[in-house]
Amino acid sequence: MNAPGSLSMKTEEVLRVELEVFKRQHRDLDEAIIALEERGTGDLFTIKRLKKQKLQLKDRITLIEDRLTPDIIA
Repeated sequence: MNAPGSLSMKTEEVLRVELEVFKRQHRDLDEAIIALEERGTGDLFTIKRLKKQKLQLKDRITLIEDRLTPDIIA
């Protein structure tokens, strides 16, 4: 049985909204990481944690995009 909130249980509209939210969060994290690295104000642990969050968001984005893109057999 699918866990609550799994991709297979969500409508296309909900997935598209989540996709936009995750993309925005991904961009925000990217900007934060760049700012911390440029200013030298962030410690390495914080930057590493933000990069890990960014990667997790990218994985979620990829899963949703795969779900929204129909399989086309060429």
